[in-house]
Amino acid sequence: MNKGMYTKLAITNIKNNRQFYFPYLLTGIITVAMFYIMCALESNPGIQSMPGAKDLGLILRLGIGVIGIFAVIFLFYTNSFIIKRRKKELGIYNILGMEKRHIAKILSKEAFFTAIIAIGGGLVTGVLFHKLACMLLYRMIGFNGGITFSFSKKGVMITAILFAIVYLLTYIYDLFQVQLANPIELLQSGNKGEREPKTKAIMAVLGVLCLGTGYFIAITTKNPIKALTLFFVAVILVIIGTYLLFTAGSIALLKILRRNKGYYYQTKHFTSVSGMIYRMKQNAVGLANICILSTMVLVAVSTTVSLYVGIEDIMKERYPNEINISAYYDTGAPAEDSIAPIVEKSVKESGRKIRHEEDYLELYFAAIKDQGQYSLDKEKVKTAGDRVSGFVVLTREDCKKKYNEEIPELAENEVALFTIKKTDMDTLVLENRSYHVKEIKQFQNTEDFETIADIMDEYYYVIVNDVQDMELLWQLQKEIYQENSSSISRQVRLDIDGDSEQKKECFENIKTALGPEQAKARILIDSRQSNLDEFYQIYGGFLFLGLFLGILFLMITVLIIFYKQISEGYDDKERFSIMEKVGMSNNEVKATIRSQVRTVFFLPILMAAVHVGMAFPMIKRLLSLFGLSNTALFAGCMAGTILVFALIYLLVFLKTSKTYYKIVGEQV
Repeated sequence: MNKGMYTKLAITNIKNNRQFYFPYLLTGIITVAMFYIMCALESNPGIQSMPGAKDLGLILRLGIGVIGIFAVIFLFYTNSFIIKRRKKELGIYNILGMEKRHIAKILSKEAFFTAIIAIGGGLVTGVLFHKLACMLLYRMIGFNGGITFSFSKKGVMITAILFAIVYLLTYIYDLFQVQLANPIELLQSGNKGEREPKTKAIMAVLGVLCLGTGYFIAITTKNPIKALTLFFVAVILVIIGTYLLFTAGSIALLKILRRNKGYYYQTKHFTSVSGMIYRMKQNAVGLANICILSTMVLVAVSTTVSLYVGIEDIMKERYPNEINISAYYDTGAPAEDSIAPIVEKSVKESGRKIRHEEDYLELYFAAIKDQGQYSLDKEKVKTAGDRVSGFVVLTREDCKKKYNEEIPELAENEVALFTIKKTDMDTLVLENRSYHVKEIKQFQNTEDFETIADIMDEYYYVIVNDVQDMELLWQLQKEIYQENSSSISRQVRLDIDGDSEQKKECFENIKTALGPEQAKARILIDSRQSNLDEFYQIYGGFLFLGLFLGILFLMITVLIIFYKQISEGYDDKERFSIMEKVGMSNNEVKATIRSQVRTVFFLPILMAAVHVGMAFPMIKRLLSLFGLSNTALFAGCMAGTILVFALIYLLVFLKTSKTYYKIVGEQV
C-alpha cells in the first residue's frame, strides 16, 4: 500500500469522525495549555522575586502535579470512548482485506496528527494566555508589581515530553485493542454489554459499608489534626463506595423496581427501567466518574473561595489585635513591666494613637488526665493526642483586665476556673499539688475556643491570686518538663488608628524599639496588617489553584457526559426504532427517552451533593487549621458553588441531550 495512502486515510478518518475527535482535540489543547501555564508561572521571574514566593511556588508545583496526573487519566479515558466507537469501522477495514499492520500504520498516523494538534495548539494557547493567567494570579494575591512576561523553555520541554508520552501510550493501547481482537469481535463490539448483568449483592453491601464508613469518619471526627490524616481515608472509602454502588447497587435497585409490578408496568417505566438494567454495566463507571469529578469541583472551588473570602476573618482569628507582642521569660515573672512603656512611647513617636490595649502575664502548659488528676508526665503528653488538657494561668488582676471578670480574693491553694465546657470540678490536682476550686465560670462566647476544644480534651483558664502563685505553678511544670517547660510570658495587645501603611510603619518602629529587650526575654511580635499580604499570597494562590483544578475537573466531566450521550444515542437508536415498529407511540417513546436521560443524567450530581453535604463537618474542621472558623461563610460559599455548578450542569445536560436526540432521530 502506498505510504501516502495511510496519511490520506488517517486524515479522512479524523474528518469523518470529527464528532468524536473535535471535543477530544479541543480538551487536549486546553489541558496542554493549562499544564504549560502552571509550569510557566512556577518559573516566572516576577513571581519568584515577590515576597512569599516559596509558599506560592509550592502551591504551583502542587498544581503541576495534580494537573499532570489527571491529564493522563483523562486522555486515556476519553481515548477509550473513541476507540470503542471506531472498532466496527476498523473491523470493516480488516474484512475488506487490510492487514492489522496496515491498520496499525493508519492508527499511528491518526495518533501523530492528534498529538501534534493537541500539543502544538496547547503550547501556543498556553503562551498566549500565560500573561492573562499571571495578571489573574497577581490580582488574587494582591501583588502590585509589574507583570513579567517570560517564555518558559523548561515549561515547553516538560509539557511536550509529558503529553508526547501520554499520546504514545494511548496509541499503544489502541493498537492492543485492535491486535488482540479478530474481525468478527471488532464488528460486534458495539453490541457488547447487552446481556442482563447479574445482581452482585455482596458488592452492593460492600459499597454501602464503604460509603457509610466514609460518611461516619467525616461526621464524627472532631479533632482537626485527626481530620487532616483521616480525610484521605474517608475520600478513598467514598470513592470505592461510589464505584461499587453505581456498579452493583444501581443494578440491584433497578431490579427491585422491576419486581414492583405497580411501578414497573407503566409504559415509561417499563422501557426505561429495562433499558437501564441492560445498560448499567457499561454506564456505571462513567456515572461514578461524573459523580466523583463533580464532588472534586465542588470541594476544590468552595474551600479555596472560602479561604480567600474569609481572609479578614482568618486574620482576626489569628491576630485578635492589630499588634500582638509576646515576651517569654525563662527565669519566672519579670520584676517590672518594661515592654508596655516602650510600646506606648513608639506608638506616640509614630504619630499614632492607641485605641485599645491589653497588658497581662500568662503561663500556658499541657497535662494529661490520669485517674481523676492531671499528670505532667512529658512522655504521656507527647503520645496522648486529643486527650491532652491545656491550662492557661492568669492572676485575678489580669483576669479583670482581659475579661472584665471580677474574681474574689483567693486563699492559699485556692483557684477559680474559666472553662469552655461545663464541669463540676471541686478540686484541681496538678501532679502532687491540690487546689480547691472556689468558683467556676463558663466562657460566654465559646465559638472563640471552638478549634481549641476540638483539638484538646479539656481547656481551662486557671485564675490564681497573684504572681507568686503563678510562679509556683511555673516552677512545678519546669521541674518536670525541664527543657520542654513553658515560660511565663507578658502579653501586650493593642489596636491603633491609621491606614494600612501607617500601621505597618508603627509596627516596624515598635520592633526596632524592642530590640534591646531581646537580651532579657524571647520577644515575638506580630502585626495583622504586616501579615495580611503574606496571607493574600498563600490563599490567593490556593484560590487560583482551586479555580484551575475546578475548570479542569469540569472540562473532564463535560467531556465524559458528551461521549456518554453520543455512545448511548447510537446504542438506543435501533432499540427505540423497534419499539415504534411494534406499536409504541411516538409520544410514549419520547416520554421513555426523557425519563431515562433525566434519571441517568441527574443521579451523579445528586450523589455528589450528598457527598459534599456529608463532608461538610470534616472540611469545616480542616479549614479551622487554616484559621477559618466562620461556619456561615463556608456554608454560604459551598451553597453558592453548588448552585453555580448545578446551573452549568443543567446547561451541559440541555446541550448534550440535543446531540443525543439528534442521533436517535425520528423517535424524538
